Amino acid sequence: MSSVFRAGSQLASGSVSFVTRRTALTIAVATAFGAAALALAAGIAIGVHWPAHGGSGDQAANRVEHDYAIDQLGKLNASVAQIEPRIARLTMQVGALRDFEARLNTPRPAPRAPVTPAIPAIPAIPVTPGGASEPDMSATDGEGEGGPSLPPRRCTDVMPPSAGHADAERTRQQLDCIAATLSALEQQTADHAIAYAAFPGRMPAEGARFGSPFGNRTDPFTHRLSFHPGIDLVARTGTPILAAAGGRVIFAGEKSGYGNAVEIDHGNGLVTRYGHASRIVVHVGDLVLPRQYVADVGSTGRSTGPHLHFEVLVNGAPVDPAAYLALFAPTPHG
Repeated sequence: MSSVFRAGSQLASGSVSFVTRRTALTIAVATAFGAAALALAAGIAIGVHWPAHGGSGDQAANRVEHDYAIDQLGKLNASVAQIEPRIARLTMQVGALRDFEARLNTPRPAPRAPVTPAIPAIPAIPVTPGGASEPDMSATDGEGEGGPSLPPRRCTDVMPPSAGHADAERTRQQLDCIAATLSALEQQTADHAIAYAAFPGRMPAEGARFGSPFGNRTDPFTHRLSFHPGIDLVARTGTPILAAAGGRVIFAGEKSGYGNAVEIDHGNGLVTRYGHASRIVVHVGDLVLPRQYVADVGSTGRSTGPHLHFEVLVNGAPVDPAAYLALFAPTPHG
């Protein structure tokens, strides 16, 4: 799990280097089509090598060999049929992760800039554009692994070429190589997908408009300057409050100043807080998915009207949630 947490930490810092490189995915796709072609060639070779009819003395033996070869070809075709949907799923996952990586490394304006400067003591928001960093080679977790760093090879190059026509055994070995390559790519993609799901940038209240921003503001009750540790999302009472990311509920109940509140731990020191709810539908210890329904918008606690007070905390310190929400905001057209 620590490898997943490291991936999540890289996502939170805006510095990501995906292990599932496009070149590796291209190799998997190319070898899949190559293996399908080899399976077809093997089928043609079978038809030529073992005709459906022969001499009376060899007909029975030829029929047994022919049926065995057809059975092997059917197994090869089944293997290809299993690999193709895995490639399609992996392509979609890698596409989504690369799109998010591009968003992390591209400066984007927040949905609404604070009208007053934030208190200088608050840490900088850990969402900064920049190039991808090299992986940390000093990290040691799990079982020992090592060896030289070599580029991936095509599965058609791993197995020695056949002396004659394409044979079923060589094709099967190549399909096994493709399946192993896909498994490695799927594992790496899954680790990053978990970190992506735990990144708190999804809009927690659909249709809400931005109210009071993060930072110093005039307090609505005392009318004095005070610090606002989150953003207010104005919506009608009863509007569903959705988890900004996947995680574990660590608080669900009444909290001073927040009224009914929910807190979700996303790992890597990231916590989101949802305040002033009229109703809470989750409990402490619950595991939630991104955009899962956790509460209803309300006006409990220190509130002048129905809205969601949304906070993002990094190692216990509040940061501007607008920068996180901007990463998931729809790209404007035109």
